[in-house]
Amino acid sequence: MTDAAIIWFTVRMAALATALLIPPALALAWLLARGTWRGKSVVETLVALPLVMPPVATGLILLKLVPHGVVFTWRAVVIAMMVMSSPFIVRAARVAFENVSPRYEQIARTLGAHEPRVFFTITLPLALRGIAGGVVLGFARALGEFGATILVAGNIPGRTTTLAVAIYDRVQLGHDSAAWQLVAAGVIVAFGAIWLSEKSTRRRA
Repeated sequence: MTDAAIIWFTVRMAALATALLIPPALALAWLLARGTWRGKSVVETLVALPLVMPPVATGLILLKLVPHGVVFTWRAVVIAMMVMSSPFIVRAARVAFENVSPRYEQIARTLGAHEPRVFFTITLPLALRGIAGGVVLGFARALGEFGATILVAGNIPGRTTTLAVAIYDRVQLGHDSAAWQLVAAGVIVAFGAIWLSEKSTRRRA
């Protein structure tokens, strides 16, 4: 599998994982920011767990939870990336929602706007900058995901080999120069994603 193919596969999987994660992450972040309900602290803790648990431990849990037909496929790669990226997007979106004054939302409601319209026309646009930052961090985290991926998806050339897994594999084989080439490529891709996000954020501001 060529370097270009590995990088392209990783970028596609990370982009897909991020896109699939955004709707549930925003919904959960909004509930955490606006809601007061029993078990909220438990949910907050569960959301943060992937940040503090060893990634291989998370991968072992996923290995038990993911259906056997999904394990060691590209779908497992996406699932591992989603789980490990979720804290970054949820936490950033929650902070962004909390920084939106409820006063604006209440004004919209008094003018007859229903909840979905309030969210999509008031809350979401005002929180978009913070959400965008979290999405980029989540995407960058997905690009570099290794620990959970290696357990639940393995290292199958052409099917589940991501950038981080390929770097580890080449170092284990003693191909340090080839590993450094992938490291450089990963840095460029991650830098480009964050730079574009910062640039677009400044334009919106």
